[in-house]
Amino acid sequence: MTTNDPTRATGQQPTSPGRRDALKTLGGSAAAAAGVLHAPWVHAADTFKIGYVAPQTGPLAVFAEPDPFTLAEMRKLLAGGIKAGGKTYAVEIIYKDSQSNSSRAAEVTAELILKNKVDIVIAGCTPETTNPVADQCELNGMPCVTNDTPWQPHFFGRGGDPKKGFQWTYHFFWGLEDIIAVFTGIWDKLPTNRVVGALWPNDPDGNAWGDAKVGFPSVAAAKKLKFIDPGRYQSPSDDFTAYITEFKKGGAEIVTGVMPPPDFGNFWAQAGQQGFKPKIVTVGKATEFPAAIAAFGPRSEGLSVEVWWSPDHPFKSSLTGQSSAELAAAYTKATGKQWSMPLGFKHSLFEVAIAALKKSEGKGAKAIRDAIAATDLATIVGPINFAKGPVPNVAKTPLVGGQWQRKGTGLDLVIIENGQAKTVPLGGTLKPMG
Repeated sequence: MTTNDPTRATGQQPTSPGRRDALKTLGGSAAAAAGVLHAPWVHAADTFKIGYVAPQTGPLAVFAEPDPFTLAEMRKLLAGGIKAGGKTYAVEIIYKDSQSNSSRAAEVTAELILKNKVDIVIAGCTPETTNPVADQCELNGMPCVTNDTPWQPHFFGRGGDPKKGFQWTYHFFWGLEDIIAVFTGIWDKLPTNRVVGALWPNDPDGNAWGDAKVGFPSVAAAKKLKFIDPGRYQSPSDDFTAYITEFKKGGAEIVTGVMPPPDFGNFWAQAGQQGFKPKIVTVGKATEFPAAIAAFGPRSEGLSVEVWWSPDHPFKSSLTGQSSAELAAAYTKATGKQWSMPLGFKHSLFEVAIAALKKSEGKGAKAIRDAIAATDLATIVGPINFAKGPVPNVAKTPLVGGQWQRKGTGLDLVIIENGQAKTVPLGGTLKPMG
């Protein structure tokens, strides 16, 4: 059973960044404003507490759109508690807003650990959330599970050593090698001059995607691509004229990047105003969500993007037995909204966390950590097994590519590239931008 209202505003205010060591000793007052509604058993010894950090507000809030639905479903599912070690444990979920800010994410994680005394922390929604959350958990000996960040920006962005890994923090998602293969697979489907305009911000995602050794430039020669990279832009940005000018000058017929939705909205509007009309636009982060796509207007049709999860993915929930299609339909029925990719990954965080809590038999942090490490679970986003790598503490999930295509009066994200995950069926073919 959960004991918070996921739709309630937190009332928390931004704070200035602090050093990592200082965050370890935070007392903080945000727990009182986190929307936690206490049931009579909340402080009982036989209660598992799950701390959940997500960007409920700010430019990354679109990633957290499925949270109210997911938390409501978990509330119903866990109302009777869970059994572990022959006992029944109540479950409390404490939900914190990162405000789309890395420093705030670290701060509220420290509060979850030190004030709320949670047993496990879960988080998603890009490196701006997962990295500081995991760092705080690693510093404080707290079991942690994250997803929704490519594994390289998460692992190496936190100073991870493939020979050692981490002690307390585990992550599952796809990697740069997968996104590169999917994006270039999409670009292979239409004839172009292979010139690609790059929009990579100065943040963990942008720096990783644009890295000469592990990012997109590393495959330029093999894929016969030429990248026009004017340099990292500072996000948020409302002026992309210099980038558009360089792309037009270089003859770019493809545009790629990894941008928050507001940044891409500014770029795409200015591209239209300045007569820049690429044949293929494949941009991560910004074009993954129905809400963002709707905000971009008629020129959203034809945008392409990686697809981490969809109703067509052939997986089922270990908690509810729902198929991907059934989970997506339940979300639409409950909210009136179109499914979005984070929905499956939000659900899967709870799948892994609940499985670990059950397996720990209530024996404390180390037992929960060891149970996470031993995870071998079929989830709504695919099989999760941290023992398989590619590096310690990381499990990979499948990735395909899609395009926003006209379906009736609206746009639907159609799977058009599955070279990296043949088990996910194609729904159509790539169409050139209008």
